[in-house]
Amino acid sequence: MTTRPLIAVPARFAASTSALRYAAEVNARALIEAVWNAGGEPVTLHPHAPGGTADPTEVATRLARFDGLLLPGGGDIAPHRYGAMAVHAGVYDVDDTQDAFDLELARQALHLGLPLLAVCRGLQVVNTVLGGTLHQDMGGPEREHRHVVHPVAAERLSLLEQATGAEKVDASCYHHQRVDRLGSGLEVTARAADGTAEALELPDARGWFVAVQWHPEDTAHEDPAQRGIFEALVRAARGGAREG
Repeated sequence: MTTRPLIAVPARFAASTSALRYAAEVNARALIEAVWNAGGEPVTLHPHAPGGTADPTEVATRLARFDGLLLPGGGDIAPHRYGAMAVHAGVYDVDDTQDAFDLELARQALHLGLPLLAVCRGLQVVNTVLGGTLHQDMGGPEREHRHVVHPVAAERLSLLEQATGAEKVDASCYHHQRVDRLGSGLEVTARAADGTAEALELPDARGWFVAVQWHPEDTAHEDPAQRGIFEALVRAARGGAREG
């Protein structure tokens, strides 16, 4: 029997959850189910970065037992992480521990060649790690991509096109920030009609890597193209999975 490849998914901090009574570390059920339905074994990672600094050796050691990594959506990255001096009023849910941990996870995964899918905030984390910057706010309700489903055009022969099996997909978006300056080595492999970078890839990556600005987990249960993104991650991870 083939063991499901282990896919690490860092938890997100929640101030309160009524069912648990206390503040919690959570991941969206839709995201976890998308990994499971694609054949992976999703495992939640506790974010650990005392004083807002993650230990590279510790993070690398923790990642060593996994076959892939999924960086999920969440709150905004602190602007100082990508060199911004001012903070826009719209920036929200910044957490120093979350930032430090996610950034080091992305750095180590890229260094190790661990298959990596980065979703929404995850895309912005990778762009930041590679020296890129972000637009802190896209300009209010008339321009942001919150609660928006729109078509996205993928580059021919990109990993994204291979995963989705389509040149155009309907993307379920929830974000008010987007890539400004691209990180080193990154290429835009999908854009929205307004020019927003909706997917990034790294041609020189050591392992499989796709980043999408939208939330494929929203519609993976009914859209084969979105489901294909998770299946591509699991296929890439399966090469290193243990046999049982």
